[in-house]
Amino acid sequence: MFRYEGEAWEKRFLPRLTYAEVEAMEKEDALVILPVGAVEQHGSHLPLMTDALIGEALITRTLERLPETANVWLLPPVSYGKSNEHLDFAGTISLSAATLQSIITDIAVSLQRSGFRRLMLFNTHGGNVDLLNVVSREIRVQTGLMVFYVNPHSLDADKDLVTPEEHEYGIHGGDIETSLVLAFKPGWVHEDKLVNEIPAVTDYKYLTMEGRIRFAWKMSDISRSGIAGDATLATANKGELMAERIASELALALQEISHFDIDRIVRDK
Repeated sequence: MFRYEGEAWEKRFLPRLTYAEVEAMEKEDALVILPVGAVEQHGSHLPLMTDALIGEALITRTLERLPETANVWLLPPVSYGKSNEHLDFAGTISLSAATLQSIITDIAVSLQRSGFRRLMLFNTHGGNVDLLNVVSREIRVQTGLMVFYVNPHSLDADKDLVTPEEHEYGIHGGDIETSLVLAFKPGWVHEDKLVNEIPAVTDYKYLTMEGRIRFAWKMSDISRSGIAGDATLATANKGELMAERIASELALALQEISHFDIDRIVRDK
């Protein structure tokens, strides 16, 4: 099930309500989720919509696992992200860092004015990571909202399903993302064009693309095909298992977050 279909979109899609329903809603333990993705190249085998598609599918599956009483609500996804590292490849649509920050901040301010206290940014694009960490803090300072941020990859649902090399370096269009799209929209994958391209950084002890000591890069610096990973290893069964693990764990996390109150962090002496 995807946008506007199924229980998650019928029962937990905030804009499905009227303003009067939102006004009357109990907001003390309410959590509002904003998916943030990207529309950008993912090699010759995956659609431009890959990141946004994965985000919508995962959050839909997660919300379907919540108990009826969970006060958790979904906003329309922000499908575009900060994707300027992919602009050398046709079809990529990128927002600037300033634009994306302004969009998310404006949404947060509007939620705060409506009385909400908790916002989760559910991100499925690596190029958004650093910006969303900054934006989360800025929103907290500016609005007083409790802001949570998660990238499903951080849940390590794939660690025993992919090779160590893929787990470390398969950051874009490789086994993980291809398996997930095969599970969600198999007709959108060109299985005759799967490739294996691991960036030539595996011999460095300290330099990494996303870990210990980073170097700035754009995709054309590190890949000819537009991917980083081994898409030839992908399977729909693997993607389905990853999705189930993420949805199950995230559903529990959302319930914990709904009852989290940052004012209780500082203990009385």
